Amino acid sequence: MKKFLTMLLFGGTALTLSACNTVDGLGEDVESVGDCVDGVEGNC
Repeated sequence: MKKFLTMLLFGGTALTLSACNTVDGLGEDVESVGDCVDGVEGNC
């Protein structure tokens, strides 16, 4: 079980890092999620 969770963690980290190549990209991704969550139509 511990091995599975470790592999899941590494896999999730790899996907996250490949999705946004820079810290700026990560900030933009987080900001876009925040815009969608606020409930204003047309922000997503």
